[in-house]
Amino acid sequence: MNISERITLNPQEKATIRLWAHGKRFPVRLVQRAQIIQMAADGIFSHDIACRLGISRPTVQLWRQRFLSFRCAGLEKDAPRPGRIPKISQRKIKAVVEATLQTTPTNATHWSTRTMAKAQGLSEATIRRIWIQHNLKPHLVKTFKLSNDKHFVEKLYDIVGLYLNPPDKSLVLCVDEKSQIQALDRTQPGLPLKRGRCGTMTHDYKRNGTTTLFAALSMLDGKVIGDCMPRHRHQEFIRFLKRIDKETLFGLDLHLIVDNYGTHKHPNVKSWLKRHPRFHLHFIPTSSSWLNLVERWFREITDKRIRRGSFQNVSALIEAIKDYLENHNQNPKIFVWSAPVERILAKIAKCKEVLDALH
Repeated sequence: MNISERITLNPQEKATIRLWAHGKRFPVRLVQRAQIIQMAADGIFSHDIACRLGISRPTVQLWRQRFLSFRCAGLEKDAPRPGRIPKISQRKIKAVVEATLQTTPTNATHWSTRTMAKAQGLSEATIRRIWIQHNLKPHLVKTFKLSNDKHFVEKLYDIVGLYLNPPDKSLVLCVDEKSQIQALDRTQPGLPLKRGRCGTMTHDYKRNGTTTLFAALSMLDGKVIGDCMPRHRHQEFIRFLKRIDKETLFGLDLHLIVDNYGTHKHPNVKSWLKRHPRFHLHFIPTSSSWLNLVERWFREITDKRIRRGSFQNVSALIEAIKDYLENHNQNPKIFVWSAPVERILAKIAKCKEVLDALH
């Protein structure tokens, strides 16, 4: 007669097994396994345990041995199983991956799971699993733009230097214009948000005019100086510079980060700047709007106040923008630049290397 190895529980294991065996919030399989070990520790034979629990004797033996090998951790989950032998060979998987990366279908710009499945003679679900396993997403595309500015590196050092190490007794302001903001009014009222259904709005709209938002984001405290004007010319830019001059401390030098729009380089603007020597304009490289942090704030106001708004006229749009500005400045959010120049240049060099390889 075969006698199973005796099970002895230490105090901690005994408390854990008792909790699992009599717990009502644990899975049934865990409760049953704990009951097997509890009765085995009390000296009950495997045959009697099987009769009491209504299970087979081999099952009792299995979990006795599993507990002896792994203790309590062995009861919490099943042992790993080899699983079904894969029907798709590694050679076929490699062919799918290479076709996804190196080819395109004859009648489309990119592969879909259905077109790839048809081309490779596999099921759509199989293609999807292979793409997920290799992190392939041919349906997605990201846009990019590399600057061709001849003085890109010098301007990059200048702008990033202002972010990471601003001059003493000065204020760094990110300045730009969000032009042609449309006062859009929906043709029909939308349905409100309710449980189980998102809010709705009509896809068509009425145009009720436009306005341009001039904004200056302070890198010191995150506050924004803003003003809405009907046009986007050098006259309006000078008017906005006067507002900045009025709303900032007189003793501070003002370093303004701006883009290369012609308005910022107009002769009248240059003449005004000469008469106000505390203003210093720093131009970002061409095609590098990501360097101007006020663009990040523009995204905030667009997402939170403008895109889903409905405005019957330009006045209502301007009022909404002013309300957002006022609320933002009461609890401003500071945008912190953290990327050093070397990291940016390394990414750009890697991108250029890839583009050169493709050509």
